Amino acid sequence: MTDTAQEPRSDGSDIAALAKGGRTNFLGFLLRLLARLPFLFIAGRLYGAEALGRFASALVVVELTALICSMGEKRGLAQRLAEAPDDHPANLIFDGILIALLASIVAATFFWLVPAPMFPSGIYTELDLLIVLAIPGYALTEIVLAAQAYRFDIGTTVRARAVVEPWTISILAGAFYFVIPDSGLAMAYLASIYAGLATALWPFLRTYGLPRGWRPHPTAMGRMTMRALPLATADAIEWGTRRLDIFILGLFAAPAAVGVYYVAQQVASLPQKLKTSFEPILGPVITRNLTEKNYPAIARQVCQVGFWIVAAQAGIALALGIPGEGVMGLVGPNFVGGTGALAFLLAAEVVAATAVVSEAALIYVARVRNLAISVATIALQGVLTVTAMIVVDRLGLPDTYKAAGAAAALMLALGTASVVKSRLLARILGEPINNWRWALVWAAAPAIIVGWVAVQLPEWAELAFGIPAILLAYGAVIWRYGFGPEDRVLFRRKLEHPAEEAQTTAEESRS
Repeated sequence: MTDTAQEPRSDGSDIAALAKGGRTNFLGFLLRLLARLPFLFIAGRLYGAEALGRFASALVVVELTALICSMGEKRGLAQRLAEAPDDHPANLIFDGILIALLASIVAATFFWLVPAPMFPSGIYTELDLLIVLAIPGYALTEIVLAAQAYRFDIGTTVRARAVVEPWTISILAGAFYFVIPDSGLAMAYLASIYAGLATALWPFLRTYGLPRGWRPHPTAMGRMTMRALPLATADAIEWGTRRLDIFILGLFAAPAAVGVYYVAQQVASLPQKLKTSFEPILGPVITRNLTEKNYPAIARQVCQVGFWIVAAQAGIALALGIPGEGVMGLVGPNFVGGTGALAFLLAAEVVAATAVVSEAALIYVARVRNLAISVATIALQGVLTVTAMIVVDRLGLPDTYKAAGAAAALMLALGTASVVKSRLLARILGEPINNWRWALVWAAAPAIIVGWVAVQLPEWAELAFGIPAILLAYGAVIWRYGFGPEDRVLFRRKLEHPAEEAQTTAEESRS
């Protein structure tokens, strides 16, 4: 089987490949949006904020542990495959799968015996404990999807993460409420993880097949694990910055406040999925250009993708943030208090984009320094979050202010990381790294005006007509004044091959 990732490509072809992967996964973002809202509605209306808060606390521990157990293969697998083109790919992948499976079993056993980190409130059922079984399923899904992304197969990620997983948890959360109401959320989540794994395994086995003459070598696998630790730790920290706030909030606030914050975070994380639209395809492109020492191409790709992400996230943040009370009210009247947290979380996703795309290259050229910055980022977030909790307590304010304080701490920490990581990458590559364009401001201005008009309408009209109107106003301006010919490759579907797309883009640039 030919490995398309090894074929020579021009920088224009790389941009076209990135655009194609982003288009495919953007469809996944829309599908995930359609599935996420029913889950939040069911969880908020049927189970309530307190049950949702307990579920969120357990989820933080389970998913963080699973990500660590995947040993950084989400982004490191592309480099391992690129460095050993003559080896049978399935053998390399199954090395990672075996290590992840062993680590996951150990971790799941520990949390089964010591469940306190998952349930800090001390309230859980025997069925709730089964959520530890999601750890190996989540870790293996990460590796399988990374392997497919190396072959530029983003469709599998869309089907598993944006269709099967969210719709499974939404449907089963509703069904289980009438059967096991005390544990319905945990059981629905567990089922969704393994449904996603099954969806990913089928195309994976067709693409790579089974290992040939594969024998686990403990020494070699130990070296691989040691090499992967900085990347695995960076992955865990990057993910942890989106979950540390929930963990700390669970220590300082009631479960109901955690549940409100979780809903705000789930809504705000929808724009975050846009950056993951490009992560699977950006890794192989960067590793190939690093092999060729084509640093200017890497800088252009990072800046290009960074602007795409910032532009899209800013538009969605405006559309969801301006009518924020109505959006949170959909889940239930008790969740409207999380509107402030929602606004800060949406802003955090916008300022984090530069750090994310810079890190996509830093993990290959400066993984230890990148790790040090990531550790400093999460430490800064922890200090800011705890400080916010203490200040709110001393002022005697309600827990909703603690939720807003946690979100503001996240925004400040991620903004700092974006500045530091982009400057480090620019110094290493010898090229400027900047995702900012003034067109973002010009596009936001009419969107804010339209949003102000929308919030004067009844709530149903504010959501039904206001959100699309905000997106339309923003999109029209950013398309006209912010997007050049290379940016518009993202929306071109009529060409079959990346090389053709690159040629057309070059012709448009010359004209």
